[in-house]
Amino acid sequence: MVTMTARNPDAVEHTASPGVGALVVDRRNGKVGVVMGHVGTYVQLRPPCGGREWDVPPEDVRPPTPGEELSAKVAVANRRWGR
Repeated sequence: MVTMTARNPDAVEHTASPGVGALVVDRRNGKVGVVMGHVGTYVQLRPPCGGREWDVPPEDVRPPTPGEELSAKVAVANRRWGR
């Protein structure tokens, strides 16, 4: 099972598994991606509008902010409508 862990040392540690299809952010580069699967110790992400997958260590994955989520959804909608 791949887990996401809070990086805040003062926070109570909790884990959650980013399921396939979840929208997440790669902390290393700020890129938003959709979880495509889990291979070994890595989470596989793909850009929301499609493209090449990349692997991310689970500790470098976080949930998107509301703004990041909205931006990704708008990009998908714009692509769907050819904009």
